[in-house]
Amino acid sequence: MNAPALLGVRHHGPGSARAVRAALDRLRPRAVLVEGPPEADGIVRCAADEGMRPPVALLAHAADDPGRAAFWPFAAFSPEWVAIRWALAHDAEVRFIDLPAAHTLALRGAADPGGPDGTGTPPPDPLALLAGAAGHDDPERWWEDAVEHRGGDRPDDGGPGDDPLDPFRAVAEAMAELRTDGEEETPPGPGGDAVREAHMRLRLRAAVKEFGDGIAVVCGAWHVPALAARRPVTADRQLLKGLPKVKTEISWVPWTHRRLARGSGYGAGITSPGWYAHLFAAPDRPVERWLTTVARLLREEGRPVSSAHVIESARLAGTLAALRGRPLPGLTETTDAVRAVMCEGSDVPLALVRDRLVIGDDLGEVPDTAPATPLRRDLTRLQRTLRLKPEAEPKERELDLRKDTDVERSRLLHRLRLLDTDWGEPLASRTGLGTFREAWRLSWRPELAVRLAEAAAWGTTVEAAATARAEAAAREADTLAGLTTLAERCLLAALPAALPVVLGALADRAALDTDVGHLAEALPALVRSVRYGDVRRTDTGALDDVAAGLADRIFVGLPAACAGLDRDAAREMRAHMDAVHRAVALLERPDAGDRWTAVLTVLTDREHLPGELRGRAARLLLDEGALTADRVARLLGRALSPAVAPAD
Repeated sequence: MNAPALLGVRHHGPGSARAVRAALDRLRPRAVLVEGPPEADGIVRCAADEGMRPPVALLAHAADDPGRAAFWPFAAFSPEWVAIRWALAHDAEVRFIDLPAAHTLALRGAADPGGPDGTGTPPPDPLALLAGAAGHDDPERWWEDAVEHRGGDRPDDGGPGDDPLDPFRAVAEAMAELRTDGEEETPPGPGGDAVREAHMRLRLRAAVKEFGDGIAVVCGAWHVPALAARRPVTADRQLLKGLPKVKTEISWVPWTHRRLARGSGYGAGITSPGWYAHLFAAPDRPVERWLTTVARLLREEGRPVSSAHVIESARLAGTLAALRGRPLPGLTETTDAVRAVMCEGSDVPLALVRDRLVIGDDLGEVPDTAPATPLRRDLTRLQRTLRLKPEAEPKERELDLRKDTDVERSRLLHRLRLLDTDWGEPLASRTGLGTFREAWRLSWRPELAVRLAEAAAWGTTVEAAATARAEAAAREADTLAGLTTLAERCLLAALPAALPVVLGALADRAALDTDVGHLAEALPALVRSVRYGDVRRTDTGALDDVAAGLADRIFVGLPAACAGLDRDAAREMRAHMDAVHRAVALLERPDAGDRWTAVLTVLTDREHLPGELRGRAARLLLDEGALTADRVARLLGRALSPAVAPAD
C-alpha cells in the first residue's frame, strides 16, 4: 500500500461487503478505520467472540439521560462488520473514526430509540442519483444489477487479473461527481456531514502518523471525496471547536433484521434485509436456495407446495430476468415467480413471504464478555434460568401459575412492565382455567435495550429496580385509580418491599378523596388483587382492609352521587356502577353483597334519578334474583307512562 485506501461502501450492502473482504485480502493493511463512534474502540474486540452473532448494534447513551441514545447497527452482510472481523482475525488494529457519540448525542438532544443510526445519511440519495444517471427509476434494482450481481464479487468468481480495488475507484469517481456542481462542491447537508468529515480526516491523519501508509478506511461512499480532499488541519480543528458534549456509555446490544429495514425509520435502512442476508450467505445458486426456503415456509403454513413448484419458479424467474435484461434474477423476479407459481396469483401468502423472509425477524446475540449494566446481566441470568429466550418474532406463551417456574416467569414479565420494558404483552387466556393461567405475547425489540439502560438507574437487579420504580410511582401518583392499579401490578410482580409504600399512599389518597366516581374507579383493581393475589402466594391482608374501606364509602355515597346528573355523567356513573357490582361479587366480606343489594334497591326506588341509572340498578337486581318479575313490571310501567320523559 502506498496511500490509505478509501473503500467507499453502501451501508448494509452484501456486494460491498464481499468487495471489502476481497480488497482487504489484497491490501493486508496494518490498521482498518471504520465509520463509527470512537468510544467503541475499547469494546470492538468483542466482535471476535464466538458468541457474537449479528445483527448487533453499538448502543451509546448519555450517562445522565439513558433515553438520549443512538444505535450503530451491523448485519453479517454489512461492509463495516466484515472489515472489523477481518481486522480482528488478521491482528490488524481497528479504529472508529466518526464523530464521537459524546458530540452526536449532545447535538441531537433526546433521540427516538427506534431511529438513530449514527450514520448521518446525506441529504441527496446517492444511490437514487446514480441509478437515475444510468437510466433506472428503481435504485434498489439498479444496485442489484450493478453490484450484487456483478461478476467477480464472489470469491469463486473472476479471473486472477481482477483488481478488487476497481469497484471502489469507480464509486469514488461517481461520488465526486455527485458532490460537485461545476467547480464548487455541494454544501454538506443537515446531520453535520461537514463536522463529521472533519473529524474523520483528523483521525485518518493520526492513523497515518502512527501506522504509515498501511491503512484501509471503510466508510459510506458519500464521504470518500471529503476524506480524499486535502484540507488544512487548522480548518478541520476549527469546525470541531466548541462542540457540545455529554458523558456517554457504550455497549453492544442485539439487533434485528426488521430494524435494519427502511420502514422501521432507520436512516440507512434497506428494503430487504432478509434477502440481502441470503445473498451474502448463499455459497452458490442463490435463487434456487431462496426459492427452496420460500417453499419450506409456505409448506409450514399449510400450503401445498412441492419440489416441482420450486423448479418451475426458478425457470420463470430466470426467464423474467432475461426478458427484462437483467444479469441474474433479483428479488423482483423471484417475487413475481413465487406469486405466480407457489401462491397461485394471490398476494395473501406472498405477504407472509415478504414479512418472514424478505425482511425477517432474525435477532442477534451478544456474548457475556461484552460490557453491560448489572441490570442487563441480571436479566440475562433470569432469562437463562427460566428458559425464556428473547426472540424478535412475536410468540404467544401460556403460563400455569400452579407451577413454580411459570410463577417466576410471570413475576419477571410483570416486573419488566413496571420498568417500561414491555418484553411481554398480557393477553386474555384461551384455556378457561381462570386465575391459574396467564397468556403473554413475547417479542424482544432492540429499543428495549434503551429502556433497560434507563431502568438501570433504579437498581442493579430486576427485582430491586422494579421495587424502586414502584415506590417512586406511588409518590408521584395523582389519582386514586392510578394507585390501585399500581398496587395490583406490585402484587402481580411479587414486590412485597414496595407494597407498604404503595398502600400508605393509597390509604392517604382514599381518605382525602370524596368523589364516589373516583372510589368506584379504584375499587375493581383492589378487589382483583385481594381475590387473586394468593394464586402467587402473596399476602394481601393489608390490601383487603383498604378495599373494604373503599367499598363502605361507595355504599354510603353512591345514592347521593347519582342525583342531578346529566346524560353524559349518568352514562359514566353507570359504567362505575357495573364495575362496583363485579367487584363486590369478588369481595370476600360476609355482608358486602347484602349491603350492595340494599344500595341498588335505593337507586331503583328513587323517582328523580336518571332513567339510565334506575333501569340499570333494576336489571342488576333482577339478574341476581333480588327483584321479582312483578316488581320489575311495575317499575317499567311507571317508566313508560306518558308523564315520564322519553329519554328516562
